[in-house]
Amino acid sequence: MRVVLISKALVVGAYQKKAEEIAGLGIDLTVLIPPSWRDRRGMQPAERLHTTGYELRTIPILFNGAYHFHFYPTLVRELRKLRPQVVHLDEEPYNLATVLGVRAARAAGARPLFFTWQNLLRRYPPPFRWFERTVYRACPAAIAGNAEAQDVLARKGYRGEIVVLPQFGVDPTIFRPHEERVDREERIRPASHSEPFHIGYAGGLLPEKGLDLLLRACGGLTGDWRLTLAGSGEQLQTLRNLAADTGIADRVKLGIRLSSADMPGFYRSLDLLVLPSRTRPNWKEQFGRVLIEAMACGVPVLGSDSGEIPRVIGDAGVVFPEEDLEALRFQLKRLMEDATARQSLAAAGRQRVLARFTMAEVARRTVTVYNTVANGR
Repeated sequence: MRVVLISKALVVGAYQKKAEEIAGLGIDLTVLIPPSWRDRRGMQPAERLHTTGYELRTIPILFNGAYHFHFYPTLVRELRKLRPQVVHLDEEPYNLATVLGVRAARAAGARPLFFTWQNLLRRYPPPFRWFERTVYRACPAAIAGNAEAQDVLARKGYRGEIVVLPQFGVDPTIFRPHEERVDREERIRPASHSEPFHIGYAGGLLPEKGLDLLLRACGGLTGDWRLTLAGSGEQLQTLRNLAADTGIADRVKLGIRLSSADMPGFYRSLDLLVLPSRTRPNWKEQFGRVLIEAMACGVPVLGSDSGEIPRVIGDAGVVFPEEDLEALRFQLKRLMEDATARQSLAAAGRQRVLARFTMAEVARRTVTVYNTVANGR
């Protein structure tokens, strides 16, 4: 089966592992990505990290960074040349890139499907409402990244098949714990160890991620600790100022932009990963990929109860009520002092990822969707 996957997310090299896994299941796969993608976290140039067994190509993009209005002007020509059976549009159904991709796919004789993270029931004004309706009618199947997104699709009238499946998993051979027992013992050391307890976060430095809450919670911690916020975004200077005002600037490292290849090493340097997301009127946490990456690396995780976080963590981590400063500080203190609890959570997290969230499992289920679409069911 010949499939074209169009995805701005696949500019990230680590995510390209899914394409390798899909191709390894017998799919004749071409992946089309933009040369870069710009969002509130900054510019991400296209990487080439996992490229075996399929074709990865960059194509021009217009309105880079405009989430709803970007599109690929050469896509019609690309699809007519490739003549796929299935076109996988890795985009929300209400975006211009998706509706134009659907039209390009049908012009090339292909059957399209789309992906959605949207876990809030929102009614869009024209033209986005029109885009969404067109995409719903044209696509026999959709992939929803979380359970609430599936519910949103059904409530908005989508009648095709819906498969709940995260956009990406993790490769557990890359995102893995330290191999040697001595390293594991050092990483779960008690807080009295000579090395400071290392708390970490990875992702956008954005208001909805709750990082101001994390800084204030850390400001009330005693003992020897440090905090690293890996990522970039519009809140960088605000968070620097808050760290200074809280008196913890010398313990906090901010504004570190890491490549996807560097992320496993970053996670393995941590004693605890925290994702303190907060729900806003136009957003709530849709998955929290950093959670499964850290869990795969044998790092205990602590997250708020925003959106999908509790379902991702399950019983393999700790969840606190979002915006609850004292609850967050209590859990930070408890996990900092209890090496046995951290060790148990680290082992449970790794096993949860192996059972549910590997890139191979996501690829296998994605190929099942391709077969459904191609066979016209």
